[in-house]
Amino acid sequence: MPKFNLNNRDGLSKETIKKIMKGEIGLLLILLILCLVFSVTTDSFSNANNLLNVTRQISIVLIISIGMLCVLLSGEIDLSVGSAAALAGVACANVIKQTDSIFLGILAALLIGVAVGIANGSLTVYGRIPSFIVTLAMMGVLRGIALVWTQGKAVSGLPKPFAFLGAGYFWVVPASTVLCIILLIGAYFIIHKTKHGVYLKATGANTEAAILSAIAISKYKIAAFVAAGVFSAVGGIITTSKLLSAQAVAADGMEMDVLSAVILGGASLSGGVGTITGTVLGALIIGVINNGMNLLNISSFYQKIVKGVIILLAVLIRRKDKK
Repeated sequence: MPKFNLNNRDGLSKETIKKIMKGEIGLLLILLILCLVFSVTTDSFSNANNLLNVTRQISIVLIISIGMLCVLLSGEIDLSVGSAAALAGVACANVIKQTDSIFLGILAALLIGVAVGIANGSLTVYGRIPSFIVTLAMMGVLRGIALVWTQGKAVSGLPKPFAFLGAGYFWVVPASTVLCIILLIGAYFIIHKTKHGVYLKATGANTEAAILSAIAISKYKIAAFVAAGVFSAVGGIITTSKLLSAQAVAADGMEMDVLSAVILGGASLSGGVGTITGTVLGALIIGVINNGMNLLNISSFYQKIVKGVIILLAVLIRRKDKK
């Protein structure tokens, strides 16, 4: 009779399960379990209005996470995204008040994002300063500029039509959610379906090999930082639109939510690894946890602890994978 190696079969089965649980299917299962838990423990989580509200809440985080993913894929990191969003929001509000033009306000915010991205990228690439140091410094500089510009006061009195982007609806779907989906589709196509996405990943995965392959790594690193700046500016515009006012302290701590979403979604801090799908699932998990804990009246202090633990666990799992 033929003999079967049961131990080998069991080992293969365990490895398969591990790969599934550590991949995007595993994230989807975690998301479904969290939704089930909060549906049972709260009365309103599974309500359609609340679920749509969750998409609105995570839309800003997801949009900024697209830029963060680009930076991580290039092998760098950006800690200034929250401050960039705040400064862009302040610029948008001030220009709208001075010109009565929503278009010029949005344009000014986007230009701020481009300028921040170029500054971060140039200092990192040409200044040869680690991106962690550059963006940590810029986090303080940009927030300081926003505070000086506003003197610590909210910029309010914006026209009501401007509120549509952050608080309006397309039928029953929040406008910010629709915009987020459009940007995600565009980012997915560029990162996963074009040569530029391949070059960006190659830049972060193996810089020496990318150079030998004649990839303009400087260009792609700066482009990644510009993407982070622009998407942060879009997040700042939506925040300002939703509140119909801009504050220099807006998006404070946004870096934590964004990093939690991207790293939980599978992006590697060493570069070259990460997907839009994983980032979406990571952001949804963070959003569901935030919403569920709010409905359970759990203090925001504990929520910060949870996010920190999530980042540590996600990084620990990725390190084990490399051994």
